[in-house]
Amino acid sequence: MREEKDTLNISITGRPSGRLFLFLVTGILVSACSLAVPERARHDLPGMSRADLVACAGVPDARETLPDGEVLEWKQDNDTQGAIDLKTPLSFELDIGSHGTCHAVARLRDGKVVSLVFTGPSATLLGPDAACGPLVRSCVKK
Repeated sequence: MREEKDTLNISITGRPSGRLFLFLVTGILVSACSLAVPERARHDLPGMSRADLVACAGVPDARETLPDGEVLEWKQDNDTQGAIDLKTPLSFELDIGSHGTCHAVARLRDGKVVSLVFTGPSATLLGPDAACGPLVRSCVKK
């Protein structure tokens, strides 16, 4: 007897096909990479010089001088788009990826980064800081 499958390639018995499994694993790996960039930046950037930070992140969008140092801010105000966009004939759309905006804020003391935080509405399917990855991707160690 031939087993029938629906359009998502899931068998009627409930066991996912190889293609669906590969799709899910790929999605998990992509999300892990998106989460890793901001998290790695939080650990890699402290201690970096101001010159190196500006060289990898670009000229900051805002700067504030403080009595004990300065704060630099980079803004990602355009909604980032997801990596996977699924559309069906019935006008149902599912976008799996990073949506949101982000501000990366670096605090410097004596010309060195002492902390990096991310703010903004970047709670996405890929994690709370996934939209921040493009701001600091060039600064993290590979």
